[in-house]
Amino acid sequence: MARWEPGARERMVVAAVDLFTEQGFDATTVAQIAERAGVTRSTFFRHFSDKREVLVAGQATLSRLLAEGIAQAPASASPLEAVAAGLERASSEMGPLNRDLGPRLKAAVAASAELRERDALKSIGLAAAMTGALVARGVPDPTAHLAAEMGVLAFKRGYARWSEADRDDATGLAHHALAALEDLRAATATLG
Repeated sequence: MARWEPGARERMVVAAVDLFTEQGFDATTVAQIAERAGVTRSTFFRHFSDKREVLVAGQATLSRLLAEGIAQAPASASPLEAVAAGLERASSEMGPLNRDLGPRLKAAVAASAELRERDALKSIGLAAAMTGALVARGVPDPTAHLAAEMGVLAFKRGYARWSEADRDDATGLAHHALAALEDLRAATATLG
């Protein structure tokens, strides 16, 4: 087995999600993930501290992209317009692998309490990154928190729509995430 191969991290994510879906999270071992991905156990541990961490592969990058998009929004942008800019920035980096993993990842998370907990922590981290970026723009803390939470929900809803859409749908993740954000914005008007 080669010491280093390009795409090893992505292969490990795909292998883990497939195994979690096929046999469950608890029954899946690091050795099985590494074997299916064509890497050694030590390669796995260079990328992930344990099998739960595979679920949040890319979280730091996603948080950074969301925050960058918010920071780069025009100064005149409202908090939700800035969040929309963050969603567009993050969505621009999502490709076919991200789209293909969506339904399988959703099934794996739904089947495991441990993965649902880790997924919830991922959402908290994304919201914190967006909140920080909004506060840095001068948005008051409560408003920043609310806008960031709406951004996380819009991203998740948009990602679900995108990953489950017909493969001929070429509109991209940004379209779905921004539509979800608009749906949420409209829903807030009905809160009273």
